[in-house]
Amino acid sequence: MRTIRILTSAMLIAFAMTAKGQSEMRKVYNEEIDPMEQIDVAVAKARQEDKFVICQVGGNWCPWCLRFADFITKDSTISTLIGENFEYIHVNYNPRNKEAEAKAKPMLRRLNNPARFGFPVFVVLDTEGRVLHIQDSSFLEEGQAYSQEKVLRFLKNWTPLKVKSEE
Repeated sequence: MRTIRILTSAMLIAFAMTAKGQSEMRKVYNEEIDPMEQIDVAVAKARQEDKFVICQVGGNWCPWCLRFADFITKDSTISTLIGENFEYIHVNYNPRNKEAEAKAKPMLRRLNNPARFGFPVFVVLDTEGRVLHIQDSSFLEEGQAYSQEKVLRFLKNWTPLKVKSEE
């Protein structure tokens, strides 16, 4: 009986630490803005700066979405690569909210229905707003985190310079 109480206590402590860690991550998705307008603004800015757009589709409800946002912010190599090549936006999608989900349907169609890959999912757009690539985030993971090597490979393969050199 004592062993069961110890195991139960350990599980509760682990759960509390995980929940606390997730709640401490910065919420990066603005749930109030129109995602279509957000994408239009990002594309216009990217066109002016000769960059591409990366839409990280997900939500503040998604621990892996927040984990990725935290990961790319803290890794200076990745954040520099993003800053030099992309207009990076967090496009909110909440499948748990039926009203929000209905409003998001046009956005999902515009981005070639990336939700089929799970969340977060990354959609690379060119300077005209056309979808160039949809990246399933599971291929960027390593254990319970993201792999710097895999993320850099993804980003480097979709920079404007790399894509234009392949045309």
